[in-house]
Amino acid sequence: MTSRTVLRTLPFAAMATVVVLDLLAGPSLGLLPLLTLGPALAAVTGGVRNTALAGLVALVLSVPVAYHDNLIRRPQNIVTLVAIVGVTAAATFACRLRAEGERKLADVRLVAEAVQRVLLHPLPRHAGDLRIALSYTSAAVEARIGGDLYDIARGPHGVRLIVGDVQGKGLDAVETAASVVGAFREAAYDEPALAAVGQCLEDHLARRLGGEKFVTAVLAEVREGEISLLNYGHPPPLLLTGDGRVHRLEPREETPPLGLAALAPARPEPYGCAFRQGDQILFYTDGVIEARDRGGNFYSLEERAPRLLRDGDPQAALDLLERDLVAHVGGPVPDDAAMLLVRRERAGRCGPGIICHVQSLTDSSGGRRPPDGKAG
Repeated sequence: MTSRTVLRTLPFAAMATVVVLDLLAGPSLGLLPLLTLGPALAAVTGGVRNTALAGLVALVLSVPVAYHDNLIRRPQNIVTLVAIVGVTAAATFACRLRAEGERKLADVRLVAEAVQRVLLHPLPRHAGDLRIALSYTSAAVEARIGGDLYDIARGPHGVRLIVGDVQGKGLDAVETAASVVGAFREAAYDEPALAAVGQCLEDHLARRLGGEKFVTAVLAEVREGEISLLNYGHPPPLLLTGDGRVHRLEPREETPPLGLAALAPARPEPYGCAFRQGDQILFYTDGVIEARDRGGNFYSLEERAPRLLRDGDPQAALDLLERDLVAHVGGPVPDDAAMLLVRRERAGRCGPGIICHVQSLTDSSGGRRPPDGKAG
């Protein structure tokens, strides 16, 4: 028996229990008014028809119960009948209002899904020698849309991508995320340098937000054998090399988010590292690393990612990491959590002019990354 069936039969089971207890206890207990539980519970667990049916059954059952309790010709019986009718009418009206609200909510969900398809359109699974996987878990499970953003653009200057997180929640955050993605798509194709793309986004948000909100983001440009990054106050991506080492790709200096970059004394500078065959880079939002279990422990992405991202299919590997995140929390994630995995399939030539600056983490063999900072 499904839970839905149990909920629909609960009001009738409650009324049957009242009748049986009244017959067993005798007239002295006076359980007749408890028959109003039927339509009251039906309003919570069922629809309009089920509520009206429960009220009708309560009226029918009230006759033998009143006869058993010697209340047929007493005022208490009339009061009980009026109470059953009143509760049934009020419960039916409440069910109708709830049904209308559910229909409106369904319409809102459809609109939210449409907005999500426009804002966060499906990403390509392949871009040259790159394989791409995406995981997006929204804290608003029913709405299935939040303030995290991501996009990939392939143009004359290479493959460029953005992963970000808008300050705040609700429709304002969604609107800001849509604006950032739109500006990125235009700048990523036209601007010759990654720093110029970041400046376009900063100028766009300065005009739009007026310093009231901000967006943390990391921009990336993938070329043959290398990747260049530009970080605006966002959690640093993780580089997982083909030989099992893990590195947090942090900038030399912390920079403020987009929308607040004008407050910094200098503009953020691109940094990067080698990105060779078998290497993969995991971009993520703070909803991943700030997820806690019931004991208050944060999700340790650096420790779990190397073990969980070994599958030959990047999407299958990232799906496994997402399930592990949800299992760590023990339920829905408290904040939106987006992860973007980029894996290089073929060997590439390491280009000149790229400086690799990473903070080393303990690798799978227990060693440490050499201090030269070069990945690969």
